[in-house]
Amino acid sequence: SIAILLYLVQKFKTPDHWYPSDLQKRARVDEYLSWQHANIRAKGSKLFIIKVLLPLLTGQPLPPEKLEFATEELNVALKQFEEKFLQDKPFIAGSEVSLADLVALVELMQPVCAGCDLFEERPKLKEWRRRVEEAVGKQLFQEAHEEIMNIKNL
Repeated sequence: SIAILLYLVQKFKTPDHWYPSDLQKRARVDEYLSWQHANIRAKGSKLFIIKVLLPLLTGQPLPPEKLEFATEELNVALKQFEEKFLQDKPFIAGSEVSLADLVALVELMQPVCAGCDLFEERPKLKEWRRRVEEAVGKQLFQEAHEEIMNIKNL
């Protein structure tokens, strides 16, 4: 949860870029963390549930129109994310990676794991993903997502 992440950042005195002490940068991180619940998280999770979990649990694929609607909702949120949060910056809060970037990418991995390539036709988003993975460490990022990347093999 976001509350736990903020607690950990403050308790363990993590590097400033994760949750900046600069009030404008911190406000940008907080703004994204508040926005993402009803947007990236909700829409990405919905697509993952519709495309992977429900068919896995029921043994039946969902009607294509439900998948199309969920995909379009996520596309709207991704467009807003690019325009309002990324703009022309390397990361959400500016020139350094923050909790906002980490949370955003982790949430986007659910639809990716469901087989939706969110980055293929979005060069800005693709470059941002590369920068976030690089900042976190590509191997660590892959390890963290190993289980969910193989969910379709269940």
